[in-house]
Amino acid sequence: MSERRTDDPRPYFQAHVFCCTNRRPDGHRRGSCAARGSEKLRDYMKARAKELGLAQTRVNGAGCLDRCELGPVVVIYPEGVWYTYQTREDVDEILQAHLVEGRRVERLMLLPGQTEPRDLASAQ
Repeated sequence: MSERRTDDPRPYFQAHVFCCTNRRPDGHRRGSCAARGSEKLRDYMKARAKELGLAQTRVNGAGCLDRCELGPVVVIYPEGVWYTYQTREDVDEILQAHLVEGRRVERLMLLPGQTEPRDLASAQ
């Protein structure tokens, strides 16, 4: 990956949040984020980011991010940190910790080689 150069223009946004909203046919072996509620959660995340005053953050829907089994998933750039989330409370925690406070939500983070979902209830 190339590094940001000093002569590059200033980024338009400080952070980009990509929420997978891909939908596969019902019964697909990998499932899909949309089938697990990602569209409503993305809509909530957009509204909540606005409420928090995160004007320099762009929350976008995205096509398949290829981590279907772990979904719904979200990736935040420029850091490239991945999260899984299932509830509005998870969204609130990700926005507050990661984008407001600059921390990570360890219990929701996805690791690079992770292929199996964690039990979020037991991770609290």
